[in-house]
Amino acid sequence: RDAVHAAGLSGADMVAVRDIDIDSEIGNDISGGPALAEIRRIAESVPDPELVVVTVGDLGIIRDVRCDGASVEIDVTPTYSACPATLAIELAIETAVAAAGHDARVRRVLAPAWTTDWITPAGREKLKQAGIAPPLRRAAVPADEGDYFARPQVACPRCDSLDTTELSAFGATACKAQYRCLSCREPFDYFKC
Repeated sequence: RDAVHAAGLSGADMVAVRDIDIDSEIGNDISGGPALAEIRRIAESVPDPELVVVTVGDLGIIRDVRCDGASVEIDVTPTYSACPATLAIELAIETAVAAAGHDARVRRVLAPAWTTDWITPAGREKLKQAGIAPPLRRAAVPADEGDYFARPQVACPRCDSLDTTELSAFGATACKAQYRCLSCREPFDYFKC
């Protein structure tokens, strides 16, 4: 059968082809030092597709970058194993590193599981500035097993009040919950992963 045209597509090329002279552009040695550090910087600069105010580096999901012969292998731990953005993140990382002239492969690593403690201080601040309450650090939450399912005390990202209430366990994405501040009366998202 003949395929029908997809509505709303621009018709622009989706992939740009570029000839790369590996020896002159990146050299033969990417086994360490500045080359791997630059590749890590490129990978960590990829924005999260669901939380566009932060990068995957801010979230701390890039676990390792290493040389695998002539290519680079990048380990990524998703914020949670069922995150629907995981494949998009992996592809965006591979695309960004490839655009810089490096052959890269992303490897999904599920253990150890990602924790909100891996979010950088800069990432937490970016979330707050965007009106999203950053998650509490694990050390800030009592380790009482009876409170495992208790609702966290979430501070409003706008006025820092702890007088907040959860409106919905899920927001625009599964990794966020909707809250409202009872002090300033503003609604906000809480990044709960």
